[in-house]
Amino acid sequence: MTEPFGTRLRARLDKYGPLCVGIDPSPALLHAWGLDDSPAGLERFSRTVADAVGDVVAVTKPRPAFFERWGSRGFAVLESVLADLRQAGPLVVLDARRGDTGATMAAYAEAYLDHGSPLAADAVTLSPYFGFGTLEGAITSAVANDAGVFVLTRGERAEAARVLAGVAAANAGRAPLGPIGVVAEGSMGGGSVSGGSVSGGSPVSGAPDPLGPDLLDRLNGPILVPGVGGPRGVSPADLARLFPSVRHAVVPAVSGAVLADPARVRKRTLRYRDECAHHLSAP
Repeated sequence: MTEPFGTRLRARLDKYGPLCVGIDPSPALLHAWGLDDSPAGLERFSRTVADAVGDVVAVTKPRPAFFERWGSRGFAVLESVLADLRQAGPLVVLDARRGDTGATMAAYAEAYLDHGSPLAADAVTLSPYFGFGTLEGAITSAVANDAGVFVLTRGERAEAARVLAGVAAANAGRAPLGPIGVVAEGSMGGGSVSGGSVSGGSPVSGAPDPLGPDLLDRLNGPILVPGVGGPRGVSPADLARLFPSVRHAVVPAVSGAVLADPARVRKRTLRYRDECAHHLSAP
């Protein structure tokens, strides 16, 4: 039996700093790298990223959609990459964004969270499209397998508040971090993190935040923030301003900002990792 996901994540963040690197072999990135848009290109891209960052970051985040479009050949590459990442050491969040009910959600949980699955990861992203309650089976599976779940919060603020309340209840009493996190793509913290931009909320516009800091303080789980870096992305300094009371739980995720040039993936990753560590450290 491994240690709980929250314990392992806290240890990785403390040792390597707060950063998650996406592995997103989109056709555009494959082309930019001079690779064929093919299973061979997927594998070359993914292994290059894994080799460049696997020993220097806390978390990696493959996005299976870019593999699934190649059918069984793409799934074979994804399975191989997941095995390589497990060997290298970083925690793996599979950015699957699945959402359904009943037996279907249970099947997703078995595929992505069960130790015996070839697609098993340390955590998976899920959508509460049918309500937070439909994720109960996946959360139970995650806890049983010492894995984690990140729940998308994009949407209306009232719905985001319900998701945050559900996550806080599921994490209650767990230390140092609960196994259930959120993906901060909607209105959260002191502002709004959405589509790679920052807007709204009291630090930005002076408007009151209906979620308020208290709910985030009680979340007791990790906050995955995608879209960090680049000309339109959230900056490390923005993260400290948006999540002042829960900096310790923020997991910034970078993708295009470090993946654009295959020769500079490691260098750019280290720069973002160090910047995030500087801004998210305790004041």
